[in-house]
Amino acid sequence: MRRIGDLDLIRARSGLLGAIRAILTSPVFLAGALCMGLNFFAMLYTLSVVDLSFAAPATAALTYVGNAFAAKFFLRENVDQRRWAAAAFVAVGVVLLSR
Repeated sequence: MRRIGDLDLIRARSGLLGAIRAILTSPVFLAGALCMGLNFFAMLYTLSVVDLSFAAPATAALTYVGNAFAAKFFLRENVDQRRWAAAAFVAVGVVLLSR
């Protein structure tokens, strides 16, 4: 939203349609919407292959581990040892559930 700007100012200049156009033409917004769509269809596929009792924890673990990696490498946050250990414990827990 920092790249797009203040939506109140955009709406004051261009109206509501101008604000909507500013959001829908943003490449970052489009990439996020594409990722959300891919996540949705991946979850649907996962649910067609395995039981919900495994799919829900597995996707939660994948999200938790993915967020740690994204925080470290994309957002350049300081991810400490506790957070890596927590992500590893979550992943190990899902592996134990799968057996």
